[in-house]
Amino acid sequence: METKDIQMVTEEIPSSIVQFAVVDQVLNLCRVNSFWPVTFGIACCAIEMMATGCARFDMSRLGAEVFRPSPRQADLMIVAGTITKKAQPWIKTLYDQMPEPKWVMALGNCAISGGPFAFEGQYNIVLGADVFLPVDVYVPGCPPRPEGLLQGIIELEHKVSGWKRWKDPEKEAITG
Repeated sequence: METKDIQMVTEEIPSSIVQFAVVDQVLNLCRVNSFWPVTFGIACCAIEMMATGCARFDMSRLGAEVFRPSPRQADLMIVAGTITKKAQPWIKTLYDQMPEPKWVMALGNCAISGGPFAFEGQYNIVLGADVFLPVDVYVPGCPPRPEGLLQGIIELEHKVSGWKRWKDPEKEAITG
């Protein structure tokens, strides 16, 4: 029996073989108006995330109020809080269980860079979610205000679809 060398394809495979520009734009517009975050919080930033879902801040006007109990039903992971090395594998497992397309938001200084726990000699804190997850949007603060989370969702909408809810006043002044 002879063996054959199989060449590996190293070029990127597109997300879909056939591209329909108008259909993709409509689908992206639908996606950004119905983000479904997975329900989990790691530390104190999760309290601010819960407050954002309440009536005062009303996440439902952005279509992101449906926190899903299962990662298999979610398309947005909001990493809210300090990530320990012990928690890193199960956070990665939750991310891997989410269907495509999926997005990640790092909420708070601990999720962005380790926060106040990032100092020389620490051994248990992961220095940011972007160490093991592809983070799309960063929302700074310790803890970040609910308005910051809403702004992060709006920025993610713009990143996914290129569509803005409001006109940019600076751009309007230049072209005006």
